[in-house]
Amino acid sequence: MERAVPFHPASDAGDRARLVARGRRLEYLTIAWNGFEAAVALLSGVLAGSIALVGFGLDSLIETASALVLVWRLRADSDAERREHAEQLAHRLVGISFLLLSTYVAVESVHALWTHEHSSRSLPGILIAAAAVVVMPLLGRAKRNVAVQLNSRALRSDSRQADFCAYLSAILLVGLLLQLVWGWWWADPVAALVMVPIITREGLRGLRGQACEDCH
Repeated sequence: MERAVPFHPASDAGDRARLVARGRRLEYLTIAWNGFEAAVALLSGVLAGSIALVGFGLDSLIETASALVLVWRLRADSDAERREHAEQLAHRLVGISFLLLSTYVAVESVHALWTHEHSSRSLPGILIAAAAVVVMPLLGRAKRNVAVQLNSRALRSDSRQADFCAYLSAILLVGLLLQLVWGWWWADPVAALVMVPIITREGLRGLRGQACEDCH
């Protein structure tokens, strides 16, 4: 269960400007990390024929796009109307992307199970998944601290995406390790299928434009 972060709103314009700047730095870090994560996961996934790794890499690209939108949103922090419009638009665009991703992963996973399609073992995939399990929760918590002080629903929602990425990383890591240690060829598509309802749920939330307060 997610631990609540105490509410300490910014006391003046100077404090808010510093928090907004910190929020932007966190988003730049997110873009850099997710870009690297996507490159490693996609390349490793294609070479190994791993559906779970490719799906994870595509998810990282979606999160990179979301972080870019957050940078735009934080740059418009002084304009409340523009910020709210950006939030709603971003939720819906990211939601559509997640639904397309979940459809792709589901179809490919079922096909691999039906045809007994084997993927190769991937050490780079295991390493990037393990790193993401550590990095993403730290990034999510840092964003939540800023979001609470800014009273920013958008940044709070973005912090939940970091947690979401950590969950997918853990699922991916288990599947890859099962395949590496015991040679269970079906572990990769099964791990990918486990991701599908999680990805779909986030996609539907985004499509409805749900605010982060609804995301428990």
